[in-house]
Amino acid sequence: MTSPRERALTYGILTLFAAVALTPVIGLLGTALGPQDSLDTGFSLPGGNPHWSNFADAWTRGHFGSYLGNSLLVAVVVVTVGGLLSILAGYAFGVLRFPGSTVLFYLFVIGLALPQEALVVPLYFDLRYAGLTDSYAALILPQAAQSLAFGVFWMRTYFRGSARAVIEAARLDGAGSWTTLWRILVPMGRPAISTMTVITFMWTWNEFLMALVMVSDEEHRTVPLGLAFFQGQHGSDTALLAAASILIALPVVAVYLALQRRFIAGMLSGAVKE
Repeated sequence: MTSPRERALTYGILTLFAAVALTPVIGLLGTALGPQDSLDTGFSLPGGNPHWSNFADAWTRGHFGSYLGNSLLVAVVVVTVGGLLSILAGYAFGVLRFPGSTVLFYLFVIGLALPQEALVVPLYFDLRYAGLTDSYAALILPQAAQSLAFGVFWMRTYFRGSARAVIEAARLDGAGSWTTLWRILVPMGRPAISTMTVITFMWTWNEFLMALVMVSDEEHRTVPLGLAFFQGQHGSDTALLAAASILIALPVVAVYLALQRRFIAGMLSGAVKE
């Protein structure tokens, strides 16, 4: 057991790190609640008369309603498609044995080392040739493919660490590969899957370069791209910019808060060990 002094030291360190992490958030919130004609660009605490109308003004002027809808659609489809394919491929690489599995797996791993800047230009020409630019497909297909590099690596690690005795027992009971995957390993791997879901959602939601290159019309514009155009129009209005930034960050915060326990469990272990 820890002594009172060790416990107090632990809580003191955690409080210090929490204060460091929350200081920028409080400053951003204070700026967002300030008057729109303010020239203060530094750290500021919420004043006595908060201007909650800044959020409504930023939402209306920046057309963030449609942008949030676009980003939500793209993120949900990318997370769903990428997660499903990652689970299937991770199970194949982690549990099944077939010729060429090692070579194929390392081809996926190479995707983690390839910079996006080296891929976006040839991707643009390929999608333009197929007539898919300025569409949701131009945003969904490349990001779903990019998410597979991490997803396959992550899920293979989980499946390789799963209890072999559980898998063998399921096979002895007559369960096939499909039943073993969806009825046993996937329920056991909810923390690992939740971690992959949160990380993929954050990457997709914050994606800027792909949207900038693939989309030129406002109809398919996502929130990071919309914020960049909004900043160009209201560069001197820090209150509106701060309010818009908070509106854009809220969905990511909501997803993390909803899955935080499983996310942390997946980061720490992600699997039931023997």
